[in-house]
Amino acid sequence: MKRAIIMVIDSMGCGAMPDCRDYNDIPECNTLCNVAKANGGLKLPTMQKMGIGNLGDVAGVAKEQNPIAQYGIMREVSKGKDTTTGHWEIAGLVLDEPFKVYPQGFPSDVIDKFIEKTGCGGILGNYPASGTKIIEDLNEEHHKTKFPIIYTSADSVFQIAVDVDVIPLEELYRMCHIAREILVGEHNVSRVIARPYHIVDGKPARISKDRRDFSVEPTKPTMLNEILNAGGRVVGIGKIEDIFVKSGISHAIHTGSNKEGLELTLKAVDNSLPLENIKIAESKEPPACELIFTNLVDTDMLYGHRNNWQGYGAAIEEIDAYLPQIMDKMTEDDILFITADHGCDPTVPGTDHTREQVPLLVYSKNQDFNKKPKNLGLIPTFAYIAGEVKNWLGM
Repeated sequence: MKRAIIMVIDSMGCGAMPDCRDYNDIPECNTLCNVAKANGGLKLPTMQKMGIGNLGDVAGVAKEQNPIAQYGIMREVSKGKDTTTGHWEIAGLVLDEPFKVYPQGFPSDVIDKFIEKTGCGGILGNYPASGTKIIEDLNEEHHKTKFPIIYTSADSVFQIAVDVDVIPLEELYRMCHIAREILVGEHNVSRVIARPYHIVDGKPARISKDRRDFSVEPTKPTMLNEILNAGGRVVGIGKIEDIFVKSGISHAIHTGSNKEGLELTLKAVDNSLPLENIKIAESKEPPACELIFTNLVDTDMLYGHRNNWQGYGAAIEEIDAYLPQIMDKMTEDDILFITADHGCDPTVPGTDHTREQVPLLVYSKNQDFNKKPKNLGLIPTFAYIAGEVKNWLGM
C-alpha cells in the first residue's frame, strides 16, 4: 500500500516573503535561520543529511553535498500567514480572499451577539495580545466577574481564555461553537480558539492538551477528500482534525505536546497505532492508500508566540532526534514530507506570525525516487505537496 507522511513543523518559516511588509512584517524575519543563530547553532544531524542546510545560513548545520532527500523552499500563494491558510494550501486549496483580521479588537456587533447568545454576561479584553500576557493581566478580574477573556492578534483568530475552575471546559467549548457560528460572512474569521488554563503555584498556566481550534470549513474539497473518495485512509495527528473541521479525515487524534505527536506519528508509520480507537468517519478496509498528516504545534504555540528562541531551537532538535526512527520504519512504498505552514520568528519584535516562505524536505527509500534531482529550488506554492502526494498515491 502506498503511503504519504506529512509532518508540519508549525511556524518554522525560512525567510520573509516578498510581500511581507503588507503584513506588517520586516524583511529580516527568518524563523529557522534566526533561531539557529540566536542559539549559537542547532544540532540537526538528520535534517542536515536531508539538505536543510542547503536552504540558507542555518547556524550549526552544514551544507550537504550528497543529501539523502529532496530539498527546496515553498512560497505561499494564498493571502495570509495563519495556520488554516497554510495547511489548506498544503492540501491543495488556495484562498482567493484572505480571512478577516481585527487589529483594533472585534466590533460591538460581534461582541454583543457573543454575550447575548452565550449568556456569559460580559467579556474581558477584546484587543490584540499575547495569550500568556493577557491571561496574567486579566486573571484576577476574570475570577471576580466570571467573564471570559477575549483576545486576538495580527492573525485571523478569536481566542477565548478561561480558568476551567471558574468556567468549565465544556462551557468554554460551547462558547467557541457559538462564536464560530457568529464569525462568518462579513466577519469571516479563520479560527476560534479555546484557551483553557488553571492556576499552578499561584500563576495561570495554559492547558495545552485541551486547546481546541474551531476553524471555518474548507470552501472546496482538498487533497484529503480526494484520498478518501479514492478509497484511501487519512490519519490526522495533532490539530489537523480541527484545521479541516474533520473534512476528508477518517481517523484523528489530538496531542498535548510535540513529543506525543512524534510518538503517534512513529506508531502510525509502524502500523501500531490503534486506529479502531480514533476512527471518526467511514473508510474502506483495507484502504487503497494512506496519508498520515501531523501538525507539531509546540514550536509556534509555546515558543514562537512567546519570543522564546531557546525553547524553539530545542523543539526543532527534538523533532530531528525522532526522524531516524520514523524513517527507519518507512518502506519503499512510503514518502515523507517535512515542511511548515508560516513563520513566527521569536527573535524579531512582536509576538505574531510572520509572513514567510517555508522549507521542504522530501524523503523516500524508493530507488526510482532517489534517481530524481535533489534540489527542488524555489517552489511557487505550498500546493506542490498536494500534487506530489496524489502522484505518489497513484491518483
